[in-house]
Amino acid sequence: MARDRAQSDDYTGPLKRLLAFLLVLILIAIFIVWRIDSPRVERFRAQVADKVLPNFDWAMAPVTASVNLLRDLQSYQALYAQNQELKRELQKMKKWKEAAVQLRQENARLLDLNKVRLDPRLTYITGVVMADSGSPFRQSVTLNIGAHDGILDGWAAMDGLGLVGRISGVGQNTSRVILLTDASSRIPVTIPASGQHGLLMGDNTLAPALDFLENADLVRPGDRVVSSGDGDVFPSGLLVGEVARDPGGRLRVRLAADYERLEFLRVMRHHGQEKIFDPGRMILPEEPVEQPEADPLAGPADDAPDETANAQGASNG
Repeated sequence: MARDRAQSDDYTGPLKRLLAFLLVLILIAIFIVWRIDSPRVERFRAQVADKVLPNFDWAMAPVTASVNLLRDLQSYQALYAQNQELKRELQKMKKWKEAAVQLRQENARLLDLNKVRLDPRLTYITGVVMADSGSPFRQSVTLNIGAHDGILDGWAAMDGLGLVGRISGVGQNTSRVILLTDASSRIPVTIPASGQHGLLMGDNTLAPALDFLENADLVRPGDRVVSSGDGDVFPSGLLVGEVARDPGGRLRVRLAADYERLEFLRVMRHHGQEKIFDPGRMILPEEPVEQPEADPLAGPADDAPDETANAQGASNG
C-alpha cells in the first residue's frame, strides 16, 4: 500500500505542476490579448465578451447580491445617523419650547406689571452674586455690595422680574441674601385676584408653601402673588410668583425668579412706609362738623344718637 501511494505521488506531482504552468500561460495570454491595442483584437475581445459574459450571470449573482447588501447597509447606517440627529434636534426643540412657554409667561407678567404704578421713591442697587451657599438645610447667596453701598438688613432682593429674598447680614463690602426657599423665610404676601392675604413659608423647595390664608377656597392656581407690605418689611406690589397646587392638594407658589441663574440681584432701597391712621382722610377732605346745641332737658342717652346722625349727615353732604 505504501508503494502504491508513492507511485501515485510520483504521477500527481508533475501533473499538478504542469497544470499550474498551463494556467499561468493562459492567464498571461489573456492579459496580453486584453492589452493589445488593435482593431482586430478589439473585435475579438467584443466577440468573446458577447459569448462568455451572458452565460456567467449565475456567477455574478452572488457578487450583485453582496453589492446590494453593502449598499443597503450603508443606507441603513445613514438612516440611523439621521434618526439620531433628528432625535437630538427634537430634544433641543423641546427645550426651546419650554423656554418659549416660560418667556410667554414672563411676558404676560411683565405686561400685567406694566399697569402697576410703583412708588417713585423706591430705588435699587444692583449687585453681582459672588457665591451660592445653597444646601439642603440653608439656601442663601452672597452679593458684592454691603454697608459701604448703603445696604441695610431686611431689604428685598430681586432678579429683575421676581422677588428672590431679603438681606440678612451686611458686611462692609458684601451682604448675604436669604432666599425665599430657605426654611427660615417667612414673607407676607397677597393675591390681588381674590384679595387674600397669606404667608409664604420656605421649605427648601423651589415652590414654597402658601399658608395662613383668610379663605383658601377663593384662591385659584395661576393667580398672581405679590408682596403685601404687611409689617412694613417689604414694599408692597413686588412680584413673587403664581399660585400652584401640589399633588397633595397644598397651595404653593411657583416663584417668578429664576433660581437656577442668579447672576445679578437688585436690592430695593426701602426705608419704611408712612403709616396711615385715618384712611377716610385719603378719600374726602376734612370738613368741620356742626355740633347740635345741647338740650338741658334731654339725658345723655338721648344725645348720643343725635350726634351720630348729624355726623353721618355731614359726611354724606
